Amino acid sequence: MDTKILLENGTNELEVLEFTLGEYSYGINVAKIKEIIPYQPVTPVPNSHPSIEGIFMPRDVMITAIDLKNCLGRGNSAPEGLFIITNFNNLNIAFHAETVKGIHRVSWRNIIRPDSTISTAEQSVSTGFIKQDDKLVIILDFEKIVSDINPETGLKMSEIAALGERGRSDVPILIAEDSVLLNKLIVDSLTQAGYTNLIHTENGQKAYNVIAQCKEDGTLRDHVRLVITDIEMPEMDGHRLTKLIKDDDRTKDIPVIIFSSLVNDEMKRKGDALGANAQLSKPEIGNLVRIVDKLVDEYHLND
Repeated sequence: MDTKILLENGTNELEVLEFTLGEYSYGINVAKIKEIIPYQPVTPVPNSHPSIEGIFMPRDVMITAIDLKNCLGRGNSAPEGLFIITNFNNLNIAFHAETVKGIHRVSWRNIIRPDSTISTAEQSVSTGFIKQDDKLVIILDFEKIVSDINPETGLKMSEIAALGERGRSDVPILIAEDSVLLNKLIVDSLTQAGYTNLIHTENGQKAYNVIAQCKEDGTLRDHVRLVITDIEMPEMDGHRLTKLIKDDDRTKDIPVIIFSSLVNDEMKRKGDALGANAQLSKPEIGNLVRIVDKLVDEYHLND
């Protein structure tokens, strides 16, 4: 199945693949998908997590297969259906699903966020919902599913401690990250690394609102000298935020770092085209701090 539907850079849209588990429909961002293949037998791994079906090696690449039904507390999948093979956070993982319904192009503004009556933001395995043909498609948080199985796939906070003792910096940094947990971890990491003047927002729109207000007040340099943004976010994604910053003469010189699980070769090309100053994958929290250090020095942001 061809998942390479082309989206123009910075349009604030995404492609969602709809698939099923039983009678329910779920979604995944097409940008995470490498390919979709029929189910094939896997080799069980002793003492592994209950949601891990096993491993297999298509084209001589070892891939871990995860049973989504098990992850969602709905029993175990039968040895049939298909594997959605993904790549994010520099990991190749196959998610066991039943059928594929199609691909839908939607705006991030049309993603319905789950509220606290469903689950807390820290615990939810859903990033949102879309309404399609009078039904709700649940968009799953695949990064959280994987990090719940193996926390080592998440941000490696030990990398920050390895940087050693550092001086303090009041360079104002604006952060756009919709995950409550990751937002806090990024803030904690930067604070530990010496950066103490931080504004953190939950999506690109709210980050851009900060920039717009600072432009109006004439306080941009006082509050925003560097931006760190995720890509996947409701209301406004990181690519759209980057485009708005780089297309404006008043903000184009502000360094933008894209820090996302989606950073791969294709996404790097998109980010480069939009003018991002740096792009790296989310587990690389130590590298994020090094990139911030480099851009602070290069752009004399401490002056």
